[in-house]
Amino acid sequence: MKIYLASGNKNKKKEMSELLSEHTILTPSDEGIEFNPDETGATFYENSLIKAKALYDIVGCPVIADDSGICVDALGGAPGIYSSRYAGPEFMHGKADGSKIPQEEQNILLIQQLNDAIKKGKLPKGEYLHGQRSCHYTCAMVMYCGADRLYIAQETFEGSLIEDISMQAGSGGFGYDPIVFLPEYGKTVAQLTADEKNAISHRGKAVRALKRIIG
Repeated sequence: MKIYLASGNKNKKKEMSELLSEHTILTPSDEGIEFNPDETGATFYENSLIKAKALYDIVGCPVIADDSGICVDALGGAPGIYSSRYAGPEFMHGKADGSKIPQEEQNILLIQQLNDAIKKGKLPKGEYLHGQRSCHYTCAMVMYCGADRLYIAQETFEGSLIEDISMQAGSGGFGYDPIVFLPEYGKTVAQLTADEKNAISHRGKAVRALKRIIG
């Protein structure tokens, strides 16, 4: 089956093509479609649905959209839905002009922000899976087949933020993967092979939930 992926992220397309290898995955750019909807939702699910519906209205074929990000427990779940736009504690929701900073800079700023929060002792109450540095990825994935026929799966992937950027490791994955350590594996997400990551990641788990529907 031909399925459109409501994203311009080549890394996401690669992961989705691996996870749904029995289907043909196309992105808007593959067919010269201009696609840049305003993600105005307040949750991962809302943004995912916005993207899925916007692309379906153009192509009229099944669309999968996901919205995902990193949530640091000690920062109250930030940057969350603003992960791709995050530009440090002064620009938690991104810069006013919409410009984005390099991923390496995002990684450095996020580590520094967590370190500062821990040092000041201003942390939300509750138990953290991996202590004060606990974090998780969230992925909300929608398969949209029309206004009256859609499916949603939301999953998480738990880890721990490293203490210093000098500890980042791995060349696989993308985004914040080099700075998210997995205690049970003794490596960062970026050090996992593609098969290892797809087996345990937030996106991998969400896709498998939808695959039971897709068939």
